[in-house]
Amino acid sequence: MIQNKSPKKAALYSAILPGTGQIYTNKYWKVPVIYSGILASVYFISENHKNYILYKSTAINRINSDNSDNLQYSDSELITLKNFYRRNRDVSYLSLVGVYLLNIMDAYINAHLYKYDISDNISLDIDPIFNKQAMQLSFTLNL
Repeated sequence: MIQNKSPKKAALYSAILPGTGQIYTNKYWKVPVIYSGILASVYFISENHKNYILYKSTAINRINSDNSDNLQYSDSELITLKNFYRRNRDVSYLSLVGVYLLNIMDAYINAHLYKYDISDNISLDIDPIFNKQAMQLSFTLNL
């Protein structure tokens, strides 16, 4: 007998610690995928933030007449690079939130579909029904 899994419990588990809802619903293979997405997002947040701070501080130093940096960029290129890395950092934050929310939704949906049975008896029967007013069709789908 296959036991039902609670969707609320699966979602709560994944909200508290990503991947535990997938473990609860016996989808163990999804846990490394979730943590890969989280780690990739954190990595790109870190790298983009580091470059954003570098180009921002260099641009501010040049505005304050400190040209001691060794970068071969003009002032307008520094501002463009600063904006580029800030945007990428913000997109990386959004991807982190997206992976986290998809983790919760996946656990919730897996718990709903936990007991879903896929059998070999899939069929579609079409039976015409005749009466005096109109012809009707009856559809029966067996999954």
